[in-house]
Amino acid sequence: MARVKGSVWEIAPEDVVAAGLPPAEAEAFVASLRRAVAGKPREGAEAAVWQAVVPLLRPEYPHALHQLVYYSVYANWDAATRGPPPYWFPSVQDCKNTNLGRLMESHGPKLLGSSYKDPITSFNLFQKFTVQHPEIYWSILMKELSVKFQHPPKCILDRSDKSKEGGSWFPGAVLNIAECCIYPVPFQNKTDNSAAIIWRDEGFDDLPVNYVSVKELREQVMTVANALDTLFEKGDAIAIDMPMTYKAVVIYLAIILSGRVVVSIADSFVAREIATRMKVSKAKAIFTQDFIIRGGKKFPLYSRVVEGTACKTIVIPAAGTNVGLKLRTNDLSWNDFISRTSSIARPKSYSAVYMDAESVTNILFSSGTTGDPKAIPWTQLSPVRCGGDSWAHTDACSGDVLCWPTNLGWVMGPITLYSSLLTGGTLALYHGSPLGRGFGKFVQDAGVTFLGTVPSLVKTWKNSNCMGGLDWSKIRVCATTGEASDIDDDLWISSRTSYSPMLECCGGTELASSYIQGNLLQPQAFGAFSSTSMTTGLVIFDEQGNPYPDDQPCVGEMGLVPTYLGATNRLLNADHYKIYFDGMPTYRGVQLRRHGDVLQRTVGGYYIVQGRADDTMNLGGIKTSSVEIERVCNRADDNVLETAAITVKSKTGGPEQLVILAVLKDKSVKHDIDVLKRKFQKAIQTNLNPLFKVSFVKVVPEFPRTASNKLLRRVLRDQLKQQSTQSKL
Repeated sequence: MARVKGSVWEIAPEDVVAAGLPPAEAEAFVASLRRAVAGKPREGAEAAVWQAVVPLLRPEYPHALHQLVYYSVYANWDAATRGPPPYWFPSVQDCKNTNLGRLMESHGPKLLGSSYKDPITSFNLFQKFTVQHPEIYWSILMKELSVKFQHPPKCILDRSDKSKEGGSWFPGAVLNIAECCIYPVPFQNKTDNSAAIIWRDEGFDDLPVNYVSVKELREQVMTVANALDTLFEKGDAIAIDMPMTYKAVVIYLAIILSGRVVVSIADSFVAREIATRMKVSKAKAIFTQDFIIRGGKKFPLYSRVVEGTACKTIVIPAAGTNVGLKLRTNDLSWNDFISRTSSIARPKSYSAVYMDAESVTNILFSSGTTGDPKAIPWTQLSPVRCGGDSWAHTDACSGDVLCWPTNLGWVMGPITLYSSLLTGGTLALYHGSPLGRGFGKFVQDAGVTFLGTVPSLVKTWKNSNCMGGLDWSKIRVCATTGEASDIDDDLWISSRTSYSPMLECCGGTELASSYIQGNLLQPQAFGAFSSTSMTTGLVIFDEQGNPYPDDQPCVGEMGLVPTYLGATNRLLNADHYKIYFDGMPTYRGVQLRRHGDVLQRTVGGYYIVQGRADDTMNLGGIKTSSVEIERVCNRADDNVLETAAITVKSKTGGPEQLVILAVLKDKSVKHDIDVLKRKFQKAIQTNLNPLFKVSFVKVVPEFPRTASNKLLRRVLRDQLKQQSTQSKL
């Protein structure tokens, strides 16, 4: 990183040379820099200065130069009194051309009266209106999505049944949400020939990308639906455990089109975790691949699935047309499965199974704190929330190509699918690892306009410099979720896309969306959320349950107003009320819904996630609990008495790092920290998740505890923070 100056005026040619530009080019850059800031105040106008110099910062410039300019511009910015420094700024004219801006221009004067000015000035006022009148907002927005009702709802929101904390949404509506994804939509300019999916296999990076048209997607979905009818009953739960390929999307939609329920299982899970999810969901069968191919190497998947379940398994080849291993007697290859439609007169035609809006279409899982993962049922309304929020906040629309490397086993898989197909966009899928240049070239070649990420992925791209020389100029919006962002990583990816907005998103599987996120109508700051999402009512309260005023900077646990379209009203294997409502404070006569995040509301109204109110931790975007980690680590070494699992962050933010603290039985025995770390790592990867990484191990004499002998992890976390200021972990 180049040495940061006290202000942008102090940047000299030699600083730019040190940041990576040749001397002659550095001289020219500094001259342009000084012309750009000429006449700008040297104090208190950092945002205006940054806006003036951004056009000079080309994507191909070394990251050190972007760092030099950005951090020098904001060198004297006091975030405590001014909030996080903004890097992206909307214009009134551009805002009026966004989805949400057009909606506000059309309906704002009528809904807000003389208080309405323009999409930027009136954003907060309009957002508050949608919280107070969500039925009005959703009645308008539904006209923008490709959601078609077989029988329309009696109303948007029925609040008469007081036993339902969030009310009844779209009562009486009948539809099939998968059908809404696979037909032409004239008002979205979506025809049968439009590209529904763009994809490419890893290793074929120099070949043209592959396209699946709307018509082709529909015919393939209907063929799979017909094949499902030959084996399973309506309402059966069918699991998917495979990478998010275009065939996985076809299978997902076919299961729902045919009146069945998808069970989402991430392809990283070990056999025991697969078994748990199959059992909890009562799945009758599972789709998987023979292998997972990453970096030219084959990793077993079918073998993990058969170890975890005796259910019928349908196996798709990871490469080629034939499965690359021997299957169990009861299992089917993809080819044999599809061949079951050979006797059907019109295998590419299918009549969708229409269901009530509250019918379950997908079972996803969220980590519990002590035992089985929570089985979270998505109804047909959960996708409506996905599509609606993406339309409003990320401006997803016809002509967009949306790419978010993820998996149908995680909530971002279905969210990305519906955000693309319900808004008229195209879903872009890379069949391989997103860690390397191959993925980046796919983003370039597919013409991706919306790129979703997770922070650890961006950090890998930045540190490896694998995306150098690629043209990402078509990207107009980036987004990130899953874990806390590192400001410098956000700076890197935004600079690669000519400083397009990087929208922070934070939500949950049980919400089917983000409750706080960025948008294109407000200035954006790295690592911060600019607003609650449309119709989302959020309250931050103190330790006694007293709410802070809406406009006051504060830190505390947050609660949600429960009238939240898409949020769950039941769990399949746990007490929904106990988990999400019991013990929560009331606000204006309404009991708040628990989410568990601790939020900071800054000066300027931004939000920053401070962690979890309980001991749940977030590792690489996957929520797990300290108890689960400790349980397996306690058995990793015979001399371990007990362990404590906590997470810490670096000073610049970024993903949570897993730290294992251990108390030994025999303290006189010499221990090797590296050996202990390897044992803990192996135990976690074998028994929980191979994606979890132990960053640091420390042996301590004892753990701090309460009078009732409860482990004080917060104290341990604070102790580590104090130590990290004196020495690097």
